[in-house]
Amino acid sequence: MQTTAPEKNAHEQAPNKSTEQQLQQHWQQLDRLAREIGKVIVGQHDVVEQMLICLLARGHALLEGVPGLGKTLLVKTLADASAMAFKRVQFTPDLMPGDILGNEILEEDHATGKRFFKFQRGPIFTNILLADEINRTPPKTQAALLESMQEYAVTVAGETMKLPDPYFVLATQNPIEQAGTYPLPEAQLDRFLLNIHIDYPDERDEIEILRATTGSQSAQAETCVDAETLLAAQALVREVSVSDDLYRYIAQLVRATRADGDGNLGRWIKWGAGPRAGQALVLAARARAFLQRRLAVTRADVQALLLPVLRHRMLLSFQAQADGVSVQQVIDELLATVAEPGRD
Repeated sequence: MQTTAPEKNAHEQAPNKSTEQQLQQHWQQLDRLAREIGKVIVGQHDVVEQMLICLLARGHALLEGVPGLGKTLLVKTLADASAMAFKRVQFTPDLMPGDILGNEILEEDHATGKRFFKFQRGPIFTNILLADEINRTPPKTQAALLESMQEYAVTVAGETMKLPDPYFVLATQNPIEQAGTYPLPEAQLDRFLLNIHIDYPDERDEIEILRATTGSQSAQAETCVDAETLLAAQALVREVSVSDDLYRYIAQLVRATRADGDGNLGRWIKWGAGPRAGQALVLAARARAFLQRRLAVTRADVQALLLPVLRHRMLLSFQAQADGVSVQQVIDELLATVAEPGRD
C-alpha cells in the first residue's frame, strides 16, 4: 500500500479500523469509477478528480463553463456509474420552491369520503441532484436548496425530513450568459465545497470527442459503485491524517485573504474567505489524498485545491478588476506570501 508519511507534528493517526485488503478494495472501486466516467468524458481529468473529491468529502460542487462543454453529461455519467438515485432539475425563471422540495396534495379517502393532505416528495429526495443552470432561477427558489445542502434535511409544512444518504448536489451555471440570470448569493456560494471550472478541450481531446460522439454507438459508463461503498469511503476520508503544521498552514492561507494594507492581497481582495473555507480545504485535501491512495495529507494536496476552494469565496476589489488581475494571480500571490510548513 502506498502511504505518504504525514507532515511533522501530526496528531492524528492513519485509519486503523480497516484492513489493508479493505483499503485496497475501496481504492480499486474508486479507480474504476474514474475510468468509467473517463469512457464518456474525454480529457477533463482534473475536473473528474475534483468532482470525486467533492463526493468523497460529502460536499457539493458548482460546475462552471460555457455551453457545450459537457457539464450536464458529466453529472449524468457519474449517476450512470453509481447505483444511486439521480434526479435532474432544470432551473428556470418560473421554478418555485415546491417544484424542488415537494408539495402537499389534497386527496380523498374513497371509503370514508374524508379529505386529507398527503405530501408528495420533490426531486430533492435523491442521492445525486443535478441543479442545471441554477443561476437562471430567482433567489427564493435558489434558497430552497440552502437547508438541504447544509443540513441534509428539508423542512416542509413544519416537518423536518431527512434526505437520502449520500446526498450530493451538483449545480451548473453559464458564466457568460447574463440576461435573465440571478447571481448566486454569497451564503449559497459558500455551501459549495468546490467551484469547478470546465475549460475548452485541447485539440487532441476535441478530435477524440468528435470521433466518439458522431458514430453509430456512444460510450456508456457501467455501474461500478453503490451507496454503501461511497458511505464507507466517505467515513475513511475523515480518518486521513492531517498534521498540526498543515492545519496551521491552511488557517494562515485563509486568513491571508482578509489582508489589509498596501500589499497586493490588501489591494486586490475586497473581502476574504471565512472559516468554512478552511474546513473545505481540509476535507478536500483529505479526499484528494485518499483518492490518490495516501493516508496522509501533504502540502501538494492543499495547494492543488486552493483555487477551487477559494475562487467563489473571495470578492476581488475594483482595483483588481481595473488592473485585470485574475483569481489565479491572487492565489499565486497568496502562496508566495504565506510560508510553507518547515520553511522560513
